[in-house]
Amino acid sequence: MKEILFLAYHFPPIGGGGVQRNRRFARYLPEFGYEPIVISGPGTTDSRWTPTDSTLLEDGGPTVHRLPGPEPEGSSSWRERAERWLGLRAPQLKWWLEGSFELTREVAQETELIFASLIPYDTAESAARLSQELRKPWVADLQDPWALDEMWVYPSWVHRSIDLRRMRKLLGTAEAIVMNTPESAAKLVGAFPELGRRIVVSITNGYDVSDFAGPRPERTDSTFRIVHTGSMHTARGERHRRTSPVKKILGGTAEDVDILTRSHVYLTEAIEQLFADEPELAELVELHLAGVLSDSDRAVAAHQPAVKLLGYLPHAETIGLIRSADLLFLPMQDLRPGTRASITPGKTYEYVASGRPILAAVPEGDARELLEAVGTAHICGPPDVQAMKRILREQIDRFRRGEPAPPPDQSVLARYERRSLTCDLAGIFDQILGIKAFVEPASSVGAQT
Repeated sequence: MKEILFLAYHFPPIGGGGVQRNRRFARYLPEFGYEPIVISGPGTTDSRWTPTDSTLLEDGGPTVHRLPGPEPEGSSSWRERAERWLGLRAPQLKWWLEGSFELTREVAQETELIFASLIPYDTAESAARLSQELRKPWVADLQDPWALDEMWVYPSWVHRSIDLRRMRKLLGTAEAIVMNTPESAAKLVGAFPELGRRIVVSITNGYDVSDFAGPRPERTDSTFRIVHTGSMHTARGERHRRTSPVKKILGGTAEDVDILTRSHVYLTEAIEQLFADEPELAELVELHLAGVLSDSDRAVAAHQPAVKLLGYLPHAETIGLIRSADLLFLPMQDLRPGTRASITPGKTYEYVASGRPILAAVPEGDARELLEAVGTAHICGPPDVQAMKRILREQIDRFRRGEPAPPPDQSVLARYERRSLTCDLAGIFDQILGIKAFVEPASSVGAQT
């Protein structure tokens, strides 16, 4: 068994969608010959993006070394704006980078390799420094495509250019770069061709078979239940609409993107229109929203009695809610026609694994192609209220007739099981350390070093 260092700020008892990738890599890597030594924060943060979920802590898990607390508080809104415009480093981020670097130096002597989860992206800085000082290779795992993310908006082209150069420089020190969609892997090599000489692969997010074992949860109600889990981006979308004309002139965004569609705004409009046409449906249809909610999220829901605000739920309860749905809702950002999205929301894989029907308001890209291949999704454009209304009516009619939903294509689902994905990751480690022949994943991009 070889030891590797695993830099992961997002790790239990921190919850949320992003932590599942780190949690399961750490859980399954020993099955493939690698014992992760995790470096993480104190696990006591409870902000919008890092809710606490103690149910994710597991017996027999990896060794975890935690930075001593307390963690600095997040910046105020005015301080955050100053940080973005002036390129200042937030106290919380400085604490993580300095603390993870020093703590890792203390425990890294027997490890073979450094694996860094790049949320926050600046973690690449600690990994690169450690790699140079300890003379150990490092592997970058990007949960989103950093400065290439179409949803990541900068104050100006100057800020975006600085971050692109920084991304290029830091990833250029990694032995391998793991992106979480094929589109983002191709986009990375397209933007920085020299990185194609390194190992650049896509290892997607996924699902755990054990989460979906056994019968579906029993329900005592007779309503048609629509479910959305995870973060909604109402406030971010509203802010982007207010500022995007200026940001576009200043060059702060690379794509024409509408973030508000990645919320429940358009779905609630479709439901309202449906109720206006058929008032009796108001007694039948419910929309359950599970996740950390902003004031803007609540404001959209306030005028719609069909909406049930559940707040953040522990992971197991979230899976139960997904499996109980009559229809799952998957919204994404809207992009200019012909533009492919570079990200796939993590919930997508659990949605398809549940076998439940999905109303997917998604643009072109990997997410849409996955949903089409699995066969359980009803797809429309992100802002297409009329298409949502049509899909809702069709699915409600199916529900009334008592017809079962078509099952997912199991051969497609198997590609996204987390144990299998972890095997792909271990194969990259094997190649870097020269243990055995590397079997190239189908989603590899670029040459092998």
